[in-house]
Amino acid sequence: MPQVLFVTGKLAEPALRRTLAELAPRTGLDCAVAVLPITVAALATTPWIARHLTPPAGIERVVLPGLCNGDLDVLRQAWGSIAVERGPKDLRDLPDFFGQSSTPRPGYGDHDIAILAEINHVPRLPLAEVISQAKRAQADGADIIDLGCDPGDAWTGIGAAVRALRNEGLRVSIDSFNPWEAERGAKAGAELVLSVNQTNRDAARSWGCAVVAVPDQPKNLEGLDATVDFLSNAGVPFRIDPVLEPIGFGFAESLGRYLEARRRWPDIDMMMGVGNLTELTDVDSAGVNVVLLGICQELGIRSVLTTEVINWCRTCVRELDRARRLVHYACRNRVLPKHLEPDLVMLRDSKLREHGPARLAELARQITDRNFRLFAEGGQLHAINSEMRVQGTDPFALFEQMQARAPIDPAHAFYLGYELAKAVTALTLGKNYVQDQALRWGMLTRPEDAQGNRDV
Repeated sequence: MPQVLFVTGKLAEPALRRTLAELAPRTGLDCAVAVLPITVAALATTPWIARHLTPPAGIERVVLPGLCNGDLDVLRQAWGSIAVERGPKDLRDLPDFFGQSSTPRPGYGDHDIAILAEINHVPRLPLAEVISQAKRAQADGADIIDLGCDPGDAWTGIGAAVRALRNEGLRVSIDSFNPWEAERGAKAGAELVLSVNQTNRDAARSWGCAVVAVPDQPKNLEGLDATVDFLSNAGVPFRIDPVLEPIGFGFAESLGRYLEARRRWPDIDMMMGVGNLTELTDVDSAGVNVVLLGICQELGIRSVLTTEVINWCRTCVRELDRARRLVHYACRNRVLPKHLEPDLVMLRDSKLREHGPARLAELARQITDRNFRLFAEGGQLHAINSEMRVQGTDPFALFEQMQARAPIDPAHAFYLGYELAKAVTALTLGKNYVQDQALRWGMLTRPEDAQGNRDV
């Protein structure tokens, strides 16, 4: 292994050395540490580092703190052939950082489940809005845009809408039992119609596109055999959807119908409409989507239909896109779907990393300035600077203690209030809080610019 130089500041040096002492035996890394003449290394820019640090002979790789700002090429030019990179923003993530880089997962990201993203009540929407929603769904991972038609009078604008989406390079399906709408949508370029049973299957012979076959009665598979035989004999391409039911209305039994359908027709394509569970259950949708796609992957169900109507389902397409990659990798490689897809762990963090009382006490002894360092662990908020160390569960009471020694200017008070709000959120949900870093919300994380500890 090449000799790796880890750059840090005075405050983090002890913690970094402890972490590397544990990391080196597991990874074989030949580790060295360079301590910059600065308290917090994250405040050092790459030009400043180039002026204050010359790597010793034999160093082949330099790892900077993740929050260090500036162009890395400045250091590469100054140090020649030495590889330079930023490490994780929190040094406690170094084991994962090097574990991921040393154990790549070939093939992760492959998938074989198509996502149909339905735009509801399309006849009521301006065409520009339909196109906008469709493009957004495609960017989120949708393979096909499903146009949800309304019951009642036939939608005369269906052909124009399909052609407009096709002109944008989008694949389109039609969600309607109305043969008139289905035919005109298919003639305009739709590749799939949802859905057919005994009421409209005759008309499907002239559409020239694939269809989704459903039971005559959603509560059972009644009539599906006849529709499957009819479509097969007519040469109409199709897939089967036994229809997922909401909880309390036959959910478990409907799952059994998917198992039974796969047993009866082991080689026929299948689809699952997951929105009947995600849209109709008071729970965040990501976990539900993962479980349903796990069922689909195991049963060979190669397409799913989703909607994003209710607020807790607003990111279902993105969730399904990640979930299909997770379950595909897990099933193909016979591994647990765990520690593979951090983007789907949103409410809580997968692992809590705490400094502990001894390390916080050590930090309190090392700090020599009045800038507050904030922590959230052990069920409490902690604020430490050179003059005080206070802790508690009430951020308002904590702030009163923080400004007891000296008034805090409005700008810094806003900054501390913002950080304390993040810290309280972390304690509440079981997340890691690191000052000046965004809380991690998986794929929903919004990056934030580190403001640093401003002078009080």
